[in-house]
This record gives sequence, structure tokens and C-alpha cells, in this order.
Amino acid sequence: MKIAVENEDKGFLPDGRHLVEITGIEEGTSEHQNVPFFAARMESADGFVSQRFYNSPAGHPIILSLYAAVGIQPHDGKDLDTKELVGKHLSVEVSDHSYTDPATGNERSIRQATGFRAA
Repeated sequence: MKIAVENEDKGFLPDGRHLVEITGIEEGTSEHQNVPFFAARMESADGFVSQRFYNSPAGHPIILSLYAAVGIQPHDGKDLDTKELVGKHLSVEVSDHSYTDPATGNERSIRQATGFRAA
């Protein structure tokens, strides 16, 4: 018997602008300040990036720019549903971001997606 083996683990997207599809959404709470967030997994044939979006006053403009890039317009009095993002395509800028971890004081780096644009 032959068993097909597929490596579905992609590496991180390299630096630069990429056309991606949002393939999954996970929800959670930040480790330091307990701020709710959702993480969008964005993929292309070249790799993936997972980006957190914090549900806070400072995070709302970034969330709205993501929704605008995928063609979903918010309406007053109507909640946005993160499940609507799955399967949507957009263009993102991928790079590393360094910051000081508030819990340890150590510098950390994460891979991030910014500059959301329509695909």
C-alpha cells in the first residue's frame, strides 16, 4: 500500500507585499492586558502569516481597514462577524516587528501583516 504524504505546513511569508487568502480565524485574549483579539491566518502559495487584531479603541481603525480591504463595509448598530473574513482575499505587507515584552522586559520579534489593500 502506498500512502500519500502531503506537507501542509507552510513557512512564513517573506518580507514584502503579498496577495493572500484568509484561511482561518482564532479568538483569544491577550496575555498581558486581557484584551480580546482575533487572529487571522493569511496564506498564499508562498507561505502564511498570522495577524492579531485587538478589540480595543486603539485596534478598531486597524480592524476596519482589514474589513474595508476585503470589501465588507460596517454599518452603525450592526456587529461585524469575524467568520465573514474566512475565504476573503486581500493584499498585505509582511515584515518583522520588534517590541519589548511587558512581562519580561525582553525584546521580541513577530512576523506581521500590515498595509491592508483590496486584492
